[in-house]
Amino acid sequence: MSKYHPYLKISPEVQTALQHKRPVVALESTIIAHGMPFPKNKETALQVEEAIRKEGAIPATIAILNGHLKVGLSEAEIEILGKEGPKVVKVSRRDLPFIVSKQQNGATTVASTMIIAAMAGIRVFATGGIGGVHRGAAETMDISADLQELAKTSVAVVSAGAKSILDLGLTLEYLETHGVPVIGYQTETFPAFYTQESKLAVDYRLDTPKEIAEVLRSKWKMGLVGGVLIANPIPDQFSMPPAQIELRIEEALAEAAAKQIKGKALTPFLLAKIESLTQGDSLKANVELVLNNAKLGAQIAMEMSK
Repeated sequence: MSKYHPYLKISPEVQTALQHKRPVVALESTIIAHGMPFPKNKETALQVEEAIRKEGAIPATIAILNGHLKVGLSEAEIEILGKEGPKVVKVSRRDLPFIVSKQQNGATTVASTMIIAAMAGIRVFATGGIGGVHRGAAETMDISADLQELAKTSVAVVSAGAKSILDLGLTLEYLETHGVPVIGYQTETFPAFYTQESKLAVDYRLDTPKEIAEVLRSKWKMGLVGGVLIANPIPDQFSMPPAQIELRIEEALAEAAAKQIKGKALTPFLLAKIESLTQGDSLKANVELVLNNAKLGAQIAMEMSK
């Protein structure tokens, strides 16, 4: 139990790594409970942790269990989240005090994972794709809390861009307005989750984990509060054809609108529907891009620890 945060419980492995300034990479748990069916979610979570270990860093999967903010889950705890699936509350910033006070289980989004990682002193977080400004946001005002968190919480987030179900242009505009740098890892264009490229530019291209680590150090040493988005394209062999995935996204969005699915339920519904429409191809792509991000996150954390 942390003396600084009474609700925080850090696993012995992660605690030891932090105390000795060894590299640690945070991982979210919404992808376990809401992103994939069991047992694929558990298998993927363990694969992602192993990808981080292979690079020499320590994985710290984050969730809320019995009201405790857990940093570093056991295999048994990952299985609990995997089996309970959507029954586990999807927890963003606004939900944290309620789930903690009721001593419930919760799966952390990008926003809440960033918050808990920062509490624990973890600076690098790898995920699939961030949330952002939803299509049609001019009418719905549906904007993910992930973007606000990136503006105020000093954690670097490695992702395959933003989920392509979103309005990527408005998402980048929002990040620019709030002073969040978007780094393209070995790319000048913003990746679109399932596909390597969009027609949108990143703020800066950096080609090595060392360069990224140097930027992070400079930003935070200057007292510039807030995160950095590191956009890491899905590997070429797993990238899906842009026209094909856009067609499936439009179909999924139309069904969501017809069923009036909104808020927290929208993203899980869309991802599941796209998986069905692509006969599982999108799920395979999702797994591979998360593994790719975990690897890069570990390499950046290694450089940060030097």
